[in-house]
Amino acid sequence: MLSFLRPYPSPLFSRRGMDMDFPLLAGCLALLGLGLVMITSASSEVAAVQSGNPLYHMIRHLIYVVIGLAACGLTLMIPMATWQQMGGKLLLGAFALLVLVLVPGIGREVNGSMRWIGFGVFNVQPSELAKMFVVVFLAGYLVRRQEEVRESWMGFFKPFMVLLPMAGLLLMEPDFGATVVMMGAAAAMLFLGGVGLFRFGLMVALAAGAVFALVQAQPYRMARLTTFTDPWADQFGSGYQLTQALIAFGRGEWLGVGLGNSVQKQFYLPEAHTDFVFSVLAEELGLVGSLVTVGLFVFVTVRALYIGLWAEKAKQLFSAYVAYGLAFLWIGQFLINIGVNVGLLPTKGLTLPFLSYGGSSLVICSVCLGLLLRIEWERRTVLGNEDVEFAEDDFAEDHLPLREVRR
Repeated sequence: MLSFLRPYPSPLFSRRGMDMDFPLLAGCLALLGLGLVMITSASSEVAAVQSGNPLYHMIRHLIYVVIGLAACGLTLMIPMATWQQMGGKLLLGAFALLVLVLVPGIGREVNGSMRWIGFGVFNVQPSELAKMFVVVFLAGYLVRRQEEVRESWMGFFKPFMVLLPMAGLLLMEPDFGATVVMMGAAAAMLFLGGVGLFRFGLMVALAAGAVFALVQAQPYRMARLTTFTDPWADQFGSGYQLTQALIAFGRGEWLGVGLGNSVQKQFYLPEAHTDFVFSVLAEELGLVGSLVTVGLFVFVTVRALYIGLWAEKAKQLFSAYVAYGLAFLWIGQFLINIGVNVGLLPTKGLTLPFLSYGGSSLVICSVCLGLLLRIEWERRTVLGNEDVEFAEDDFAEDHLPLREVRR
């Protein structure tokens, strides 16, 4: 199927066949497989009532998995230099999509939020694309303006001239969770790019103040913030979703009630196959299954950070910053979703990478995986090309003959 791409160097078609970081690939495929199983289990009752087919959501999720794997394969073919050149255009595309989703008739409203653009039977969530494109753009900026970022206030503030308007568009949807994840990943990239501790501390303080102001500005956000501290005070009202999730965790105990035997998914726990799929997992697989799942997430995110570190040591700074940014996107979504499920954070609609039901999130996570695999492969080769032949002069110092270097 991809034979027309064989002339181009890539991790899929190399002299050693499929040459990629198999530990990262195996970890993400394990999460994809686990996600498919849990979506099938968590959505069966809802799907049977809504569509008459208990496998309706499973079939759609399987289609998303296939599309995501195809997108991952195509991403593996694209050199990181191309992503670097396209950073500005990708960012403009993200802005255009975030504006379009707010236009009546184009954006699709679900549960009071305008977060999706409908394409027939499929919905596209522009915020997922925006988060990834921001990482690509900011990585390019950190490479181009490295000294300015490290030494001047202007180099530090310039990225926020782009990030703040994008955050404003996300908040207009509203999508507070995506805004927090995007800004958190950007802040981490700036810190790793060399921003001084004082300026970074100031940025964190300003961000905390902005979050507090945003929470105060909307009554429903304040209600969520106060509810999660004691959901049982209003367990049939604003605390209903969280109390049902906590009941699921309690029923799971050590080894769970068994795959497919969840009670909470039977219309007790809203959004059981999307935002709260981890609660159903904890009920059916227990504490042991939950910890194994958390361990998989820790493994793939730490592996992604190491890929960034290896790329930085190889002086491939753009690739390194992209890897760091993607890792922090995964870490942010993972921490927020798990925190919401266990009651450590206020309820927030944010998917669990690779596990939750949702086409846009799954496809973008797969594209991010493809980027990380490409970065790791290019780090081990010469600009991603195994066919480069070396001459003796390539190993000389200051273009001196080899015999003079040895002296």
